Amino acid sequence: MKILVTVKRVVDYNVKVRVKADNSGVDLANVKMSMNPFCEIAVEEAVRLKEKGVATEIVAVSVGPTAAQEQLRTALALGADRAILVESADELNSLAVAKLLKAVVDTAM
Repeated sequence: MKILVTVKRVVDYNVKVRVKADNSGVDLANVKMSMNPFCEIAVEEAVRLKEKGVATEIVAVSVGPTAAQEQLRTALALGADRAILVESADELNSLAVAKLLKAVVDTAM
């Protein structure tokens, strides 16, 4: 059995979030980004399942900018076998991300 784990790139939990001056969003300039802590837990649990012999391969997937490669490298360091980045510069809604993940499952799994 193969396990697909989605990995999200978020602002590091130790960083104080700043709002832009025009109140249009969060200021992400020079802010440290990291893997979502819940995604990290999911990767660790997938590694445990692989060690038990339940799973044969762990695939980490992220949808986002090129900079999300850093979070995928973290997933590989935690024990994932492969990592796939679906590059997108746009802010995608939930349905678009779900369709992208379905396409990844159809082709890579």
